[in-house]
Amino acid sequence: MSKPMTISAIHAAYRSGELTPHQLVHLCLQQAQADERHVWISLLSSEQLQSYLDGLEGHSPDDLPLFGIPFAIKDNIDLAGLPTTAACPDFAYQPPASAFVVQQLIAAGAIPLGKTNLDQFATGLVGVRSPYGACQNSIDPDYISGGSSSGSAVAVATSQVCFSLGTDTAGSGRVPAAFNNILGLKGTKGRISCSGVVPACKSLDCVTIFAQTAADLAAVWPIAAQFDPQDLFAREALPAKAIAASFRFGVPAQDQLKFFGDEAAEVLFWQSVKTLEALGGEAVTVDLDPFLQAARLLYEGPWVAERLAAIKDFFRADPTRCLPVIQTIVGGAASRSAVDAYEALYELQRLKRIADAELAKVDLIVTPTAGTIYKIGEVLNDPIQLNSNLGYYTNFMNLLDYSAIALPCGFRTGGDKQELPFGITLFAPAFQDDVLLALGDQWQRQLALPLGASHQPLPADTPVVVMPQADTIDVVVCGAHLSGLPLNWQLTERHAVLVQTTTTVACYRMYALAGGPPYRPGLIRDEQVGKAIDVEVWRVPAAAFGSFVAGIPAPLGIGKVQLADGAWVSGFICEPYGLAGAEEITALGGWRHYIRRKNA
Repeated sequence: MSKPMTISAIHAAYRSGELTPHQLVHLCLQQAQADERHVWISLLSSEQLQSYLDGLEGHSPDDLPLFGIPFAIKDNIDLAGLPTTAACPDFAYQPPASAFVVQQLIAAGAIPLGKTNLDQFATGLVGVRSPYGACQNSIDPDYISGGSSSGSAVAVATSQVCFSLGTDTAGSGRVPAAFNNILGLKGTKGRISCSGVVPACKSLDCVTIFAQTAADLAAVWPIAAQFDPQDLFAREALPAKAIAASFRFGVPAQDQLKFFGDEAAEVLFWQSVKTLEALGGEAVTVDLDPFLQAARLLYEGPWVAERLAAIKDFFRADPTRCLPVIQTIVGGAASRSAVDAYEALYELQRLKRIADAELAKVDLIVTPTAGTIYKIGEVLNDPIQLNSNLGYYTNFMNLLDYSAIALPCGFRTGGDKQELPFGITLFAPAFQDDVLLALGDQWQRQLALPLGASHQPLPADTPVVVMPQADTIDVVVCGAHLSGLPLNWQLTERHAVLVQTTTTVACYRMYALAGGPPYRPGLIRDEQVGKAIDVEVWRVPAAAFGSFVAGIPAPLGIGKVQLADGAWVSGFICEPYGLAGAEEITALGGWRHYIRRKNA
């Protein structure tokens, strides 16, 4: 396809008659069949694909949001009609039905193309641990693609499909995105069903989504993230907590960052901090140590025993059917005890309390997705340590229950890794997925990088991902709560933001009330002799509104105030009895004028 492989571009081509789903899917199939990067383990036949195409009859992009959109499925996720291998031929089985998430996507009009390569049993971040061949990087085939969702990432980067499914236990849905210049969404744990997924660590696994644009991730996410009552770890959606345009983001202390000698990657990371600042962010240094301590629990602690639990009968019957590196990793779990598990759970809970407090200082944290990248030969020569290096920034994410998005941020210049992509990860508390998607969209538009391994730009008509709106209440203030005045802190400490400086309609009288300090005005509506009074409108988080109102002393209270544009907004008004002993200052037009006169 000559146009970008994005949902909006494909649907535009369908609507114009330039392309049909049958044409596109068979073009994708031909490209997949010609692939030489070890992306695929199995592909649907033309006859099998036709059954999905037949299901689109009578429909269009207007009623099916993923109408005719080709996608790929990591081969530890079930697709009816193809075996599930988890990259282990002796383990292969024929699933009776597709995984729950796959069913949701197909029902929305998406068309599966086939099953993609992975690190065996989703154990690895490198993409070389597969008897189906080491999946090669989409930019430079000498380098690793990242794992374990290697084929799924490369299929998207090379435009063989529009989006793909991966899984993520320790970074498998993020590292391959960084290495192939695409985006990877590791949503909140439990939001996408893992029914029909061969588990790696059942309590931690997430199904993830790869795409070339944030808009495509945002289109697929709500369809994929349907609640599945059959999945014991499934969670219902909770609304995201919106962030302000002037958000705060955490940056690890410099001595906690590791780039493993990759100076070009370090340069790109600090450039990414500047980009976030250009998007309205304020950088705040955070302590990454509790996150890193939690990360070490994943492989040094008893969670590796979950990998054995997932395939114990198969593994114990004959471990030699697994690759040697998988035998080493999974086999080591046998020595873990129940005591080890509980002690690790207690330690994780301790670290989560500390890490959550650090994350609470900001709206989100930025890290490299991986500090560096390696050649395939390097990883084959040192499979354990180099894999561990790649998980430095990713291993803690599911243990600590955070949401995350991997974003491309440029290409290295100079050195032996020249022109290879580098990526960052933004992570936030659970259920902040929609916020991360919106910020990822802003990021992508700001950088304007080519899509995946192509040289195609982000199409200008790509839909904008809307930032979730905060649950807020606008409040009109006219006195000591005005910006810079003595009681303004009562707003700012509640994270209220100034949204408008204006006046009331010409129907109000203002009085300087008796008493003080602090000195306070009283605003009274009088449609006969009133004037326009200077005011400010502050946007207060709804959760903080009650405590703000509770601190307002009589005779003041909150009522409705009419602004110059005619809008009625909650604001400060005064009970008439409070005017006893007050001085009318209506003619001055506002409280600041009164204060200046008083202090003159």
